[in-house]
Amino acid sequence: MSVNATSTNPVVQAIVAGTAPQAARMAAARGLLPLDQADMLEALVALRESDNADIVRAAEETLASQEPESLLDMAVSAEIAPSVLGYLAASPNLGYEVHEAVTLNAQTPDEAIALLASATADGKLLELISINQQRLIRAPAIIEAIINNPARTSEAERRVRETRREFFEKERGAQQIAEELRARGQTAAAEFIETVESVGADESFTIDDAWIIAQHIEVSDVEIDDSWLALERLEELFEETDEQRIANIERIINDTRSEGKGDEPERISLIRRVMMMTVKDRVKLGMKGDREARSILIRDSNRIVAQAVIHNPRITDQEIEAISAMRTVSDEVLRIIAMNRAWARSYPIILNIARNPRTPIPTAINILPRIHTKDLQYISQNRNVSEAVRRQAFRLAATRTGH
Repeated sequence: MSVNATSTNPVVQAIVAGTAPQAARMAAARGLLPLDQADMLEALVALRESDNADIVRAAEETLASQEPESLLDMAVSAEIAPSVLGYLAASPNLGYEVHEAVTLNAQTPDEAIALLASATADGKLLELISINQQRLIRAPAIIEAIINNPARTSEAERRVRETRREFFEKERGAQQIAEELRARGQTAAAEFIETVESVGADESFTIDDAWIIAQHIEVSDVEIDDSWLALERLEELFEETDEQRIANIERIINDTRSEGKGDEPERISLIRRVMMMTVKDRVKLGMKGDREARSILIRDSNRIVAQAVIHNPRITDQEIEAISAMRTVSDEVLRIIAMNRAWARSYPIILNIARNPRTPIPTAINILPRIHTKDLQYISQNRNVSEAVRRQAFRLAATRTGH
């Protein structure tokens, strides 16, 4: 018998705790005590668990004699004892209105809703139960009860299956991958998979995709510095539309084809898998991924994703040199590279930035004084470079040569 009473009435508290005299318990079971409806029901429900068969029988008879209208009033009350709501949920003959009220009452125990979902033959009630996603997540037994109930409607089944897939299958699948990766010593990959949001977001990114992506993680959380990711720019992390995503994928595939790599089936498959992740997950992959992942994400049309790549602690000078020459890379990426003291000491890198049409004009002009005269002369004649940069390159070269 429960030792916790909702009622503040000391008589009811004693009955629920099992300390009331037998005469008082029998009087309560027969409905003879001067109690209000809520207190009486709480006492009666508790007495159904008595070790005295006569008391149990009397309590059952008194409960059965209650008017449906009064029970409905109790079912909608926020003050009623959860044990009473559990009793009402388990009573099959009370009708839809009482069961509807019990379903909507936040005080109803989850296990009572699971029992109701298992026993009811009312598909409409199952739909109502399926709407409360928070309760489904808290008590997955309700999901199984609805799925296994022949009276379920297609809408009720759809809702609970979506909840199960999003909050349980996704989590279990990702956790299983993470555990396997840790067992293999791939801690960085396990960390990524444990926080990935893409699995389950829709049907386009699966557990199998996550497993493949995990093989391209090489940077652990402790190596990452995400202080560059300013809060005021987080709006750029919002998910793109399906049309934008598809266009992004096709553009990256075409870019890699121009380098003689895009026709490799494995690489095309990896590009599609990487780019089907959410933007937030692509940012994480940019900072944690290996060279192959970086080579894909640096071409992402979302500039925050591309910036994540150059903040990857494992990126090499050779990669930065190649990125600085890319004609499709974000102008912000080129500006950041130019501002990096270590990379700016590399002449091939600053030369690429100076002659890259994507480089912001102020950035390119600031670099020109460090460019060799012969290269300045070339830039001054390069029609792909902006006119402002060409003119400044011409002036600097003329000053140095005296022409």
